Amino acid sequence: MAKPIFVLNGPNLNLLGKRQPDVYGTATLEDVRKRTESRAQQHGYRIEFRQSNHEGQLVDWIQEAKEAASAIIINAAGYTHTSVALLDALQAAELPVIEVHLSNIFRRDPFRQHSYISLGAHGVICGLGAKGYELAVEALAEIVKSQNA
Repeated sequence: MAKPIFVLNGPNLNLLGKRQPDVYGTATLEDVRKRTESRAQQHGYRIEFRQSNHEGQLVDWIQEAKEAASAIIINAAGYTHTSVALLDALQAAELPVIEVHLSNIFRRDPFRQHSYISLGAHGVICGLGAKGYELAVEALAEIVKSQNA
């Protein structure tokens, strides 16, 4: 079986379903995990699904992914707009990366419309709620397949 896809979630995503459901929806992070795992299984992948409120922990997981993962899905949440450290780690990992946001960041505060980590991502999915994670799995499965062809 292929190496897993690491799905890394940043600060406050542990509050999904409770925090601003008008912006982030009513799905919990556990709901997102289940949907993502189901889609990954359809493509022959396992998921390592993780969440941390700590930037350094996310950096450590990205570094771990370099050897242990096929690809990365990342929702860096608030760190998207502030973290050069996450960008550096993603670029050093040299893996396919899809950046995901539950909300449409382009319909929100202007500061949320800039992403440092996009420079390290193959693509960005935003505004589609939990479905965005499933679409990220689809995209990464194709990217990894084409790289291994």
